[in-house]
Amino acid sequence: MASSATHQVKIPFSGHKLDNKTPFLGGRISFASRKKCYSDKAVRQRCRPTKVVNEKVVGIDLGTTNSAVAVMEGGKPTIVTNAEGQRTTPSVVAYTKTGDRLVGQIAKRQSVVNPENTFFSVKRFIGRKMTEVDEESKQVSYRVMKDENGNVKLECPAIGKQFAPEEISAQVLRKLVDDASKFLNDKVAKAVITVPAYFNDSQRTATKDAGRIAGLDVLRIINEPTAASLAYGFEKKSNETILVFDLGGGTFDVS
Repeated sequence: MASSATHQVKIPFSGHKLDNKTPFLGGRISFASRKKCYSDKAVRQRCRPTKVVNEKVVGIDLGTTNSAVAVMEGGKPTIVTNAEGQRTTPSVVAYTKTGDRLVGQIAKRQSVVNPENTFFSVKRFIGRKMTEVDEESKQVSYRVMKDENGNVKLECPAIGKQFAPEEISAQVLRKLVDDASKFLNDKVAKAVITVPAYFNDSQRTATKDAGRIAGLDVLRIINEPTAASLAYGFEKKSNETILVFDLGGGTFDVS
């Protein structure tokens, strides 16, 4: 799991009262210069002082079977419990015959009675061509097809639509972020997402695209074992060589 952090940005601060003690980013300047600066529209924006605003950044483990999201609390990463009170969310999206979209545990529960419209293990298809997923396509209950460019598409008969894998993954990401926003009582718009170490550029780009579709600014894509190593080393003061076993629902990596 990638840990989260607080991302700092500077925004203009308006309504500031001028006085002889006003500090500016470029150092102290004379009151006359400041007054002239504020009277000139072209440079007014540059002369205004700024204040720092904290933006929440979450760490997301977008898994084959389950996904999780973490935030920083008191300097330590905390796994967010979802709306169902669980620390992990099934990476499952479904559409009912009435067109309703279900994500997570509720989607998983109805998969037996609605197999052709329930999408799971989508991570196996993200960023890949149809020619690469022949075996994987035989292991799912929904129809896997290709578009005119050979890209993987997932057919949803319930709503008569075909989805790209990243569009389905985006729905899982959106739920995770919504749960994190409720947990923090604050809007979350930035994230770091982990991927398997073997993911190629196409798969990493598609994962980042899934984040953008979900309305996220994806700051970084990090290898899952790298994230585990970083988390392990938070409180370590000496150098060590460690072996990371990443046993997931779809892959087993050793780094």
